[in-house]
Amino acid sequence: MVASSDKRYMTPHMTPQEYLEWEERQDTKYEYVNGEVYAMTGGTIPHTTIALNLASALKSHLRGRGCRAFMADAKVGVSENGPFHYPDVMVSCDERDRQAIKFIQYPCLIVEVLSPSTEAYDRGGKFYQYRRIQTLKEYVLIDAEKISVECFRLNNTGFWELHPYEEGDEVHLTSVDFHFPISLVYEDVQFPR
Repeated sequence: MVASSDKRYMTPHMTPQEYLEWEERQDTKYEYVNGEVYAMTGGTIPHTTIALNLASALKSHLRGRGCRAFMADAKVGVSENGPFHYPDVMVSCDERDRQAIKFIQYPCLIVEVLSPSTEAYDRGGKFYQYRRIQTLKEYVLIDAEKISVECFRLNNTGFWELHPYEEGDEVHLTSVDFHFPISLVYEDVQFPR
């Protein structure tokens, strides 16, 4: 799912609580940033396939380990007051998220599948917001138009390092100790011509 600045929903400035209550009554999902809400639009078939492939593999890998994988319908809160986003895939291993109803607050892994309309925001503003989540260890960007996975990993000194993966590589997500061939996320994906 994709939130785009040109899809801003014209509402009065909302508090985080007003947003959470208002969104429950909507037919469409909305992200919340600085008091404004942005409509979520559907992604492409490759976008959806990539997210499903990774989420399915993560669910199997995490079974019995006390962690849970989530897809685009699960909201993450950078804090209790937002911003609130809908990552394509995320994982929480934190006990505090076990009873979560409205949003996940303590993920260790967040994944966004890139789309042309939101790539700059996913790399910039959204990543800036996600880095405020103290439990986040990895932020992964997956290209939906070519085979490319970029894993930003928090190192021991508190800096985010880029670990790029290309066709033929084995990806390692250290936050959940998961090794897999990059081809796993691109299974059944037809790239645009």
